[in-house]
Amino acid sequence: MAAAYLARGGLRILARNWRCAEGEIDIVAGQGATIVVAEVKTRTGLRFGSPLEAVTEPKRLRLRRLARRWAAAHRAASRPLRIDVVCVLVLPGDRVYVRHHQGVA
Repeated sequence: MAAAYLARGGLRILARNWRCAEGEIDIVAGQGATIVVAEVKTRTGLRFGSPLEAVTEPKRLRLRRLARRWAAAHRAASRPLRIDVVCVLVLPGDRVYVRHHQGVA
């Protein structure tokens, strides 16, 4: 759902669930010359905070490291990198809200 949302917004999906020894990137996309690494956070309510709040500073640091690792592995190290979060909130009655936060890390 998050990848389709980004694609509808004009991003080109390059990879999903990319893994390396240091961890996993949910979505890698391209927007012009920029490589976008997107973390997807899904929640079924706000009792424990918004999905965006789940992306803590240590997680943001890890995403930056993973983004550089992906870029190096795909000969894209000279391209600009951006870290985004796609928040998916699923509420009763099959209501789904998606929000794309750009440049969070």
